[in-house]
Amino acid sequence: MGIIFERKINYYETDRMGVVHHSNYIRFLEEARCYWLEQAKMPFSCLEENGITIPVLAVSCTYKYHVTFEDVIQIYCSMKQYNGVRITMQYEVKNKKTGELVLLAETKHCFTNKNLKPINLKKHAPEFSEKFEKMLEESKE
Repeated sequence: MGIIFERKINYYETDRMGVVHHSNYIRFLEEARCYWLEQAKMPFSCLEENGITIPVLAVSCTYKYHVTFEDVIQIYCSMKQYNGVRITMQYEVKNKKTGELVLLAETKHCFTNKNLKPINLKKHAPEFSEKFEKMLEESKE
């Protein structure tokens, strides 16, 4: 399952050159990932209520073009890999008006309990694991 998350660029997210500062894209990816989980009926709050956290292990971004204040971006977010212990998400960011590719990115995460000890979701919370497995299947179709 992939989703498209849309957001308008705020003035404070730009730098002295008038373009979005590169560090803000990490926030945009997280917003898209949170939205993806909400659409999957597994918001972060629900996962955390069940003792599950999903810390970031790695972020990889390739910047293709810039966006500026008041541009609207569309972030296509989907799952690339899932094995019960780790999950990899992929993102494609485009300028809504021009369709131009702005950024390609990937984030890697693991599942942990509240004490940040790694867990296997297949054993710890099979109902969530089944949802992730189904979404991975759908993203490959």
